[in-house]
Amino acid sequence: MQRTLSIIKPDGVRKQVIGRVVSMFEEKGIRVVGIKMLCLTKEKAMGFYRVHKDRPFFDSLTTFMSSGPVVAMVLEGEDVIDRVRDIMGATDPKKAAGGTIRNMYASDIEKNIVHGSDSPESAAAEIPYFFSEMEMG
Repeated sequence: MQRTLSIIKPDGVRKQVIGRVVSMFEEKGIRVVGIKMLCLTKEKAMGFYRVHKDRPFFDSLTTFMSSGPVVAMVLEGEDVIDRVRDIMGATDPKKAAGGTIRNMYASDIEKNIVHGSDSPESAAAEIPYFFSEMEMG
């Protein structure tokens, strides 16, 4: 079984689509093994997105991610990283396939409702940023 991290971003929490997003994963046989709501400080957001620190969008992304509560989840299943990314849709909601989370709920490329680890290496680094072993079922 593979695990991945997904985050419902502040825009998803504000739009009250937490349950819908979780249901979209669960309906595809993906198991939620850890979930919590939290508020990231700017510094915590900067730490999480440190791989993008030299990108022009780093400041706006970390400001956005610290603008309100987020819901962090550890998801588990066969080939879960690719499956979660398919369910989320393309980063740019204008390019996201119909029926994906970003197609249905996102407003723009930055405020795109969800984050998902993009590789096993990313998942291995991102999951412990939010969850201890004791917090996962």
